[in-house]
Amino acid sequence: MLTQALVFLCETFFGLFSIALLVRFYLQVMRAPARNQVSQFVVALTDFAVRPARRVIPGFRGLDIATLVLSWATELLLLLTVMSLKGYPFGAEIGMAGIGLALLACLNVFRMSLYILIGALIVQSVLSWTSPQSPLVPVFNSLVRPFLRPLQRRVPPVGNVDLSPLLLVVSCQLALMLPVRWLEGVITSML
Repeated sequence: MLTQALVFLCETFFGLFSIALLVRFYLQVMRAPARNQVSQFVVALTDFAVRPARRVIPGFRGLDIATLVLSWATELLLLLTVMSLKGYPFGAEIGMAGIGLALLACLNVFRMSLYILIGALIVQSVLSWTSPQSPLVPVFNSLVRPFLRPLQRRVPPVGNVDLSPLLLVVSCQLALMLPVRWLEGVITSML
């Protein structure tokens, strides 16, 4: 019972920190406005780890690679912690299990990216209906617009209702159900 509580706490705190790092990375990639509550909160929450990591891990073509690597490292640390709490015997030589854990951490980062996109789509849709003048609208628009634009070109509005967010959510859910779950099965078989 204590092990379950510790696993829950680790998954919660490491997971939330990893999500915050990913949100910071995607806000920077999508050139979201920096003067808003979401960006300032995420920067304040993750700055203690990102600033030192930037000294070691350089950026690439304007991308903050240190933040992405930190998110992956947080996921890897979470997997190692949870597996050690559950009694997985780590020897002096990890070998294939180490490669499997690194790949599983990459897959978890991709999965969280899809969840972030789904969440941003839902928030953006609700804000567009309820409070289109909110200062958060440009932030969420910048996160989802690159994914919605190709769909909006191909799918016409039905009764002045844009169905592209719904199609994108369904596509993300299918990606989570089919290739992501299959890859997870392949990788966990390596462990």
